[in-house]
Amino acid sequence: MLLIECPWCGPRAETEFSCGGEAGIARPLDTDQLTDKEWGDYLFMRKNPRGVHHEQWMHTQGCRRWFKAQRDTVSYEIQGYETFELPLLSMGSDANAPGQSQSQTQSQTQGKAGSNAQEGTAS
Repeated sequence: MLLIECPWCGPRAETEFSCGGEAGIARPLDTDQLTDKEWGDYLFMRKNPRGVHHEQWMHTQGCRRWFKAQRDTVSYEIQGYETFELPLLSMGSDANAPGQSQSQTQSQTQGKAGSNAQEGTAS
């Protein structure tokens, strides 16, 4: 069984997670202008590399948050993870780092939410 380290909850069994597939796929901007083939390629055609691959994962039976993992498709070893707020973190980093990063990220997110609320009322 694959052991996946959730950036917020710590190491858990892979059965607690759902794989969201290849990370970094950009949705086409004007989907009404796409042909059926182009839309089908966007929806279904993914890379299947041998070696290092970036994937999206959701901790469905835990915190229900999305994160990205860098995984070797040959050995299944997860080499690092990345939240949508933080860059790639090595799996060998300090065990307290994810919790510290989360509090830092929360304060940054709260700051952005406050400024967005102020901007919304000023318009």
